[in-house]
Amino acid sequence: MKIEKTSIDTGRMALELILTQTRNEEHELIKRFKDAEILAVAVDFGGEFVKTIPKILESAVVASKRKGVIVDNYVEEGAILGATRSALEQIKIKGLGWNVGGKVGIIRNGENVCVAIYMQIGIINLDEMAVALSHRVIKQCD
Repeated sequence: MKIEKTSIDTGRMALELILTQTRNEEHELIKRFKDAEILAVAVDFGGEFVKTIPKILESAVVASKRKGVIVDNYVEEGAILGATRSALEQIKIKGLGWNVGGKVGIIRNGENVCVAIYMQIGIINLDEMAVALSHRVIKQCD
């Protein structure tokens, strides 16, 4: 599998990851990325939107470290936290005051890191949805 190392391609992969419908499909995609030397992790979330924001941010950083997407240092943690926060900013107006559920997908493709968020918003019995994408660069030290 030949995948380019551009930010656009990395963003597409993050979007592909958050749109997986089953845990099995998610794991297969992450394995396919790993075979192409691309690091990936996905985290599910749910609850009242405002109350879930700190948990989403924390889970994104912790899962990224745990799965080896980033190393345990200030710069890489900050890149994940910043990209996740930026993605949340893009969708917060839709989520304020509602219960939400969704997935955060994080992809590291060389120096490019993309965070994508897919969120379902419970409004009575009608669900709304939102998607967000954010990018950061983490310089690789050789």
